[in-house]
Amino acid sequence: MDDPRFPDRLHAQSAPPQGHRFSMVSTPPTLWPDFLVGQAGHPVRVALAVSDAHLRYGIARELQADERVHVVGQAGSLREGRRLVALHDFDVLLVDLNLGDGPGLTLLEQSRTARPFAEVVVIAPGDDESHAMRAFALGAAGYLVKQCWFGSYAQAVLQVVNGGAAIAPRVARRLLGRLESGGGSVSGPTNGLRNTLSPQERTILRLVAAGHSGSQIAGRLAISPQTVNTHVRNMYRKLQVRTRAQAVSAAASFGWL
Repeated sequence: MDDPRFPDRLHAQSAPPQGHRFSMVSTPPTLWPDFLVGQAGHPVRVALAVSDAHLRYGIARELQADERVHVVGQAGSLREGRRLVALHDFDVLLVDLNLGDGPGLTLLEQSRTARPFAEVVVIAPGDDESHAMRAFALGAAGYLVKQCWFGSYAQAVLQVVNGGAAIAPRVARRLLGRLESGGGSVSGPTNGLRNTLSPQERTILRLVAAGHSGSQIAGRLAISPQTVNTHVRNMYRKLQVRTRAQAVSAAASFGWL
């Protein structure tokens, strides 16, 4: 019987669905630069919430084949995903747009509140522009289309955790077309926000930019992880950003780093 305290046990040890095969993508580089997040001895922690058992198994196998990535837990529904987000520390959440018993964007919002340091990548069935824009507005750092991601899920995870974005080519093309036609805009913090952060918040932001996790920052400053998360949420609100990469970019533009 599954122990509800450990959602990663729900699917982590499951056998591949009968009659279904996956090709594994395993291309860890021989040399991975020290300045990038995701080393063999300290891999990126990933939480996986995908409703389709076949797809979830395939993604998990691919991620586990890369020594730079570690899957801390899996969920097959919104209910299980809520428990996964609440109980596990992770660096990246891969979440299905449709979790069967609810929308994946609901779990994205929970993650942004409970785990403000974590990046979120949405996995969608198609390249619908409105869904992609909604996901990015809520703070997603990536938007992949099922069966169409031209790289690998491990590469997508490493991309977003190191300050980049992971966007399926068709989605990126559609978003570029939207910008070219004037249907969207790219905006960021203005100079009027320059003096909004407290000294403590600026210190935490510098540590975030240096790649420290929430627990590491808490230890350095002798405060609780919950206090660190509160400061991070306040920084995001003041800087009008939704992701760690956006906050670091804003700090760099203001000369705080």
